[in-house]
Amino acid sequence: VPAATEPAISLLYQGRNNGRQQTERVSRKIKIGPDGRVSVHNIAGDITVTGGSGDEVSIEAVKWTRGDRNQLASVSVDIEERAGRIDVRTMHTGRNDRVAVDYTITLPSSAAVEVRSVSGTVKVTSVEGAVRGETVSGDVTMAATRRLEKAKTVSGSISLTGVSTDGDLSVATVSGNLTGKALKARGIDLGTISGDVTMTDVMCEQLGVRSVSGNVDFGGGIVTGGRYEFHSHSGDMRLTLANPTGFELNADSFSGAIRSDLPMTINSGSDRGDRNRRGRGPQNQSLQATYGDGSATVIVRTFSGDIVLTER
Repeated sequence: VPAATEPAISLLYQGRNNGRQQTERVSRKIKIGPDGRVSVHNIAGDITVTGGSGDEVSIEAVKWTRGDRNQLASVSVDIEERAGRIDVRTMHTGRNDRVAVDYTITLPSSAAVEVRSVSGTVKVTSVEGAVRGETVSGDVTMAATRRLEKAKTVSGSISLTGVSTDGDLSVATVSGNLTGKALKARGIDLGTISGDVTMTDVMCEQLGVRSVSGNVDFGGGIVTGGRYEFHSHSGDMRLTLANPTGFELNADSFSGAIRSDLPMTINSGSDRGDRNRRGRGPQNQSLQATYGDGSATVIVRTFSGDIVLTER
């Protein structure tokens, strides 16, 4: 995106509901095979993708602006067809045109899709093929996607529901919350700088959760031989584990309490922390313990926050 265009896009998108909009619609239907691939690259505007039946890709693009209607002509929707592939791209020929494009796309559920936007929300639902979605400024929502590979935003929240993949899943935002329900993958990597992480009904073999400023609330299974790491600089950590067979716990909090409702064997040398005489609370809390067969590894670390483990 040209540097001179970025401020105009930001102002346009922030005030999209203020004042009368000028619009222009572009519609297209294209046949594609069940294993086809669709990519959508946008600069300003929302992208909504829904999987369905049939062998057609339906593309509805609405160009809009709050400025002069003539500005719409400076933006085009470029659709390129190749064997088993459709590429959709927003092309801006003017500078500071303040024109956005909203996309609504329906495609065969088995197709793969890649969606990118600079300023706008991204939403993908009921797609069974490989899915990758990212935006710079906006929320990302993924629901009923069986092969989600990537979900990323810089300024916005990410919501995942009914997501699964045979491989690894990467989810990241700089400023926003991460929420998920019914997630399944071989490995899951979750990261946010400023925001909470809330995940329920999660199943994976490898898990990494990082939050600089935010709470972490995790609910899911612990599999034999799995490795699960939780790190936060400022925030509480709550782990609700579903019928774990066993794990080795390594938990640390500089200025917070550590509590486990699971019956655990404290390893020798584990420091449960102490309370200073002025009553400021526990300091330098550390707990190394074993639950059950100890086959998995759970690492929980926070500088400022409490750590709580419970069993569902």
